[in-house]
Amino acid sequence: MAIAYERFNLHTSPEKFYIEACDDGADAVLAIDRVSNEMTLTGKKDVPPSTNTRPICGIMGTVRLVAGMYLIVITKKRNVGSLLGHAVWKAVDFDVISYKKTVLHLTEDQTQDNKTFLSMINNVLTTDGFYFCTDYDLTHTLQRLANVSHDFQEMSLLERADQRFVWNGSLLREFLAQPELHKFAIPVVHGFVMMKPCRINGKIFEWILISRRSCFRAGVRYYVRGIDSEGHAANFVETEQIVLYNGGRASFVQTRGSMPFFWSQRPNLKYKPKPLISKNTNHMDGFQRHFDSQVLIYGKQTILNLVNQKGSEKPLEQAFAKMVTGMENGMIKYVAFDFHKECSRMRWDRLNILVDNVAETQDEYSYFMVDTEGKVLSQQKGTFRSNCMDCLDRTNVIQSMLARRSIQSQLQRMGVLHVAQRIEEQADFEKIYKNAWADNANACAKQYAGTGALKTDFTRTGKRTQMGLVMDGVNSAIRYYKNNFSDGFRQDSIDLFLGNYAVDETDGPTPLRIQKDWKFITLPIIMVVAFSMCIICLLMTGKKTPSDHHLSKRTF
Repeated sequence: MAIAYERFNLHTSPEKFYIEACDDGADAVLAIDRVSNEMTLTGKKDVPPSTNTRPICGIMGTVRLVAGMYLIVITKKRNVGSLLGHAVWKAVDFDVISYKKTVLHLTEDQTQDNKTFLSMINNVLTTDGFYFCTDYDLTHTLQRLANVSHDFQEMSLLERADQRFVWNGSLLREFLAQPELHKFAIPVVHGFVMMKPCRINGKIFEWILISRRSCFRAGVRYYVRGIDSEGHAANFVETEQIVLYNGGRASFVQTRGSMPFFWSQRPNLKYKPKPLISKNTNHMDGFQRHFDSQVLIYGKQTILNLVNQKGSEKPLEQAFAKMVTGMENGMIKYVAFDFHKECSRMRWDRLNILVDNVAETQDEYSYFMVDTEGKVLSQQKGTFRSNCMDCLDRTNVIQSMLARRSIQSQLQRMGVLHVAQRIEEQADFEKIYKNAWADNANACAKQYAGTGALKTDFTRTGKRTQMGLVMDGVNSAIRYYKNNFSDGFRQDSIDLFLGNYAVDETDGPTPLRIQKDWKFITLPIIMVVAFSMCIICLLMTGKKTPSDHHLSKRTF
């Protein structure tokens, strides 16, 4: 079984970094030359006694900035739970360490640029949601792992990982080229992981929710929409719900992703910028690539398009439907459901119209299930690919409802639920279930839109509340500010972290030297001042000074 080292000591000398594997029986040490950048495998006897030593939890990788190479390490982790006996960790804190001992070789502009690039790397690292496992492949679903060859099982975690979900893949390029170093490299996923022991009818089972965010065409809300030329969709997330009970296991997989053709919605200071479909691009080429990939990986596809069928979203829905029809692929089914229209005036029960409509398809697709003896009872033959505009709020609500229907069937087959019982009637589990799906929504929303998700009051309670509407308003206002004034930096940070932009060590100017448009510098200041004045006026309303009372008497 492929494993990576779990515990390390980082020894730092003026010439080298020595990363010592501290697992039982391990003698390996990774030596990194701070001048030549060369990485070699050595032993503990070669570590100088005079080094500064501290424990670390793992290696994220290396990145080149203006000052030279930097080593990124995980300095703190938290145990999330156990998946089939394998500890799953959340990376909580990081350190970015320069190979160079000084930055005196840099000009003033280069020093400032280097600080900015460092802040970009840290911006991504402080975005919550990095997870890893040292002896289990967290990038693959249970079904994919059950259908692999012996050769695949013998590969290192780095080699066998699904590259769509390895967020430190670019940072580990130097490691990938040297197989002897693979046990020092930990593939890290970005998204959401929740593991909870649950009890129904006195029977304890493990319920797990994993969302894997793709690093292909990754980015933030208004800066990354649609697909790229390779067919990779923006904000693509694979969500797997797992049930473990008495040696048996079951899994149900869904996906979400931006509408897979070429369209954009760039921020322009309007609350809701108008989406634009590209007129000079062959949409079907990228569209075909996207669904060829989806069918190859997941099987049959049912598209659940939840966008509005009027207003600015209508042309997108029409374009999506037309392309599916034009593709003439029997493996792909298209279902349009105007979420906002159907659920207007708080009629959230109408979501069951969609769930009932696709119930037969969901039964056909089934789910992955293995019994206590390891026999495969069923395989998932297709997935629901849900989307709205952001693939966040509306999408998460529908996914949670489909997942509930799946777990109902799974728990009955496993003998946890009686045949006549409904999952909705199990109050303790329902609370765990709803909160976990709401937390999943918040995690995905913060990573893409910069705030928590909308409509999570429905996911948590099964109904819309006035407080939920207020919180949606607050989050929408925060999204507006971030989307217009700080998401450009977040997008650049992600591109740098994922290797989509490479820093050149030469003396030439970086893109950071480009002068910004004056309105994007002054408008945030004006907005903050205006908002502050509104708050002050609200706080002072109703307060009258003694002179105000005298004036009132004289006037009236």
